[in-house]
Amino acid sequence: MSLRPAWLTFRRYAAATTGMTLTLFALGVYTAATGSGLACEAQWPLCSDQLIPALTINPDFIEWFHRAWAMITGFLIIGTAGWTWLGSFDRRTRLAATLAVAILPLQITVGAITVTVGGLVPGGYTVSTHAAHLIVALTIFTLLGLTTIWGGGRGSARLLRIAATVGLVGIVASAVFSRAVPFVTYSPGAQAGFYATGLAGHLGLVATVAFATEAVRSGYAGVSPSAAGRVRLLAAGAMAALVATLLLGRDLVLYTAGWERINLAALGVAVALAA
Repeated sequence: MSLRPAWLTFRRYAAATTGMTLTLFALGVYTAATGSGLACEAQWPLCSDQLIPALTINPDFIEWFHRAWAMITGFLIIGTAGWTWLGSFDRRTRLAATLAVAILPLQITVGAITVTVGGLVPGGYTVSTHAAHLIVALTIFTLLGLTTIWGGGRGSARLLRIAATVGLVGIVASAVFSRAVPFVTYSPGAQAGFYATGLAGHLGLVATVAFATEAVRSGYAGVSPSAAGRVRLLAAGAMAALVATLLLGRDLVLYTAGWERINLAALGVAVALAA
């Protein structure tokens, strides 16, 4: 007799974990943008010599809340991988979930370095740790997305259309907050919004590529293999352009007018290919 409630399916659990990871990503961006990552007196895992700081909105609390959310999300990621090994899932689903867990310690280590050693250098975070933290987080998020997609069973033409729509809407929504388009000031809140919507678009494109690949190999009703192949190619191109804008959303380079034009071009390419 299973103690798991009937409504708690693997796809729902994995999707919730992926959503928690997306939220964690946006929280991390907000924490860094407000300078709260440099709070807690550069301590980890303690925060200003405390396990739990004062529960008021201040830099210490923002950094601590980000860490607490990360811890909960980490356990959910481990649970996702464990479920794939205990259940009857295919090799690719287990591999994606296991890889997410395998690189999780690297993300934790880089995060600890970012707010301790990296936070003590002149000017704040070092570019190398900042870049590593961002890239590893994006990798984990992508692997969790694939785990959710592959572990949820066979796709369909309907799911392919939904995924493509989510990808396009996410990219367009991210443009509102992007530093490449002067709609709003690129404040900490706008940066968090940019990554939340951009990651939603990225996940939609990942799903589009995954479903289109399945359509090419085994066929979907109403979708020819050649059409699915074109969709896959366009979605992959849009994904690459979107990832470029996500990387340029952080201060990994000296953001000159030249980089701003490159960022705007990448955003335009992502929208054009996803459309």
